[in-house]
Amino acid sequence: MDNAKIFCGTSNVPLAKAVCEYLNVPLGQAELRRFSDGEIFAEISESVRGSHVFFIQSTCPPVNEHIMELLIITDALKRASARAITAVIPYYGYARQDRKVQPRAPISAKLVADLITTAGISRVVTVDVHAGQIQGFFNIPVDHIFAAPIFIQYIKEKYASDDIVIVSPDAGGMERARSYAKMVDAALAMTDKRRPNPNVAEIMNVIGDVEGKTAILVDDLVDTAGTAIQAGKAIMREGAKRVALCSTHGVLSGKAIERITESSLEEIILTDTIPQTQHAADCDKIRVISIANLLGEAIKRIATGESISSLFN
Repeated sequence: MDNAKIFCGTSNVPLAKAVCEYLNVPLGQAELRRFSDGEIFAEISESVRGSHVFFIQSTCPPVNEHIMELLIITDALKRASARAITAVIPYYGYARQDRKVQPRAPISAKLVADLITTAGISRVVTVDVHAGQIQGFFNIPVDHIFAAPIFIQYIKEKYASDDIVIVSPDAGGMERARSYAKMVDAALAMTDKRRPNPNVAEIMNVIGDVEGKTAILVDDLVDTAGTAIQAGKAIMREGAKRVALCSTHGVLSGKAIERITESSLEEIILTDTIPQTQHAADCDKIRVISIANLLGEAIKRIATGESISSLFN
């Protein structure tokens, strides 16, 4: 970690501090201010000349504010003669807009990738990005980190004595679910999902045997929680003993927390890629586990030129 520095924006300060604690390095000093009209002003308060800077910032709600912080601080770091700038983006916003789903629609995930590259970032680190092809939207290296190791550890500790079945909420998540099932030596199932409108999901069927088992749904993000709750109902209807959800990114927009509280889900396990509100912290069904050590190890390996893929072997 010689000549490497870590900075953060306003979206992930607790996570950034935990990463710095793991690496035993101080958090870099930067000042972010707003003009009266809302414009963002950034100033780096220490020398970064010749340093490899890691900037930690999730593009979580308010998404556009956090993207602009990322771009403006990157520009400040570049003009302060940082040798390289790695953007550590635990949650990549706009990732669900990764293709044209109807005529005359944008591919916003690609647009954000272009903005990040143009700003001067030389490498991106992200966690469980919604669509793997987003890595190809960048013309710079992208390190895709998986939260699976910390979820697998939790599942093995919490549900060690249970007959487990890993469930994907849709066909698109089967690769992830298959990986989890292999690592915990569990059965595999999926739900058949239809999405008639954005943020609206209908669960039609459960494919696979869940009767009498502890069903663990695995997904990359939970937003309005509609899919997870409907999947939980369908799985319990098929005779499962209990249902839990492991989801990397807890967006939890709208009435998600109220829905979770009233749902048949026993618990929802999230990581801290997105900081949760006090409302979420007060929900007995929501548990947050930290990804700081995993990100810290990835940052250390990038800084020292070691392999990152070996973290997941």
